[in-house]
Amino acid sequence: MSQICVRATVSGRVQGVGFRFHTAHEGLKLSLSGYARNESDGTVTVLMCGEEKNVNALLAWLEQGPATANVTKLVHNQIDWQAIDGFSIQ
Repeated sequence: MSQICVRATVSGRVQGVGFRFHTAHEGLKLSLSGYARNESDGTVTVLMCGEEKNVNALLAWLEQGPATANVTKLVHNQIDWQAIDGFSIQ
């Protein structure tokens, strides 16, 4: 299995709705490492690293997010591998 890292930017109603908490929970369930961070422009940046199939599963989840969110756009790209411990909320 290949290990990859992907950085995603999620737009819509994604701040103040528990998006980062739920993303970290999903990431940990998928044995991924990384973080979810609010940005000043109202988006959330998610860095996820781990097995490619698990990263793809989290990307699919991010297209909808938790029931409290309204995702309108998801942009992502693969980046160089980063060794990160756990999945944090920043």
